Amino acid sequence: MYGFTAAHPEYPHETIIRVTNLSNGKSVVVRINDRMPYHPERIIDLSYGTALELDMVEDGLAEVQLDILEWGVE
Repeated sequence: MYGFTAAHPEYPHETIIRVTNLSNGKSVVVRINDRMPYHPERIIDLSYGTALELDMVEDGLAEVQLDILEWGVE
């Protein structure tokens, strides 16, 4: 819950990405550790700890940029 992890509908588990909140420029490096269902308006589901670090908890949703740092293997 408080770790820097995320769920993505397609990225392999253990993929390392940088998530940047485009409204404030804050970024954090996270590990994909789960799957999420496909949703046309959402590209990633962040853990609470990641959302706290990016100042996204109040808003719930935010525009983000994803930069892949290392692909995981499945």
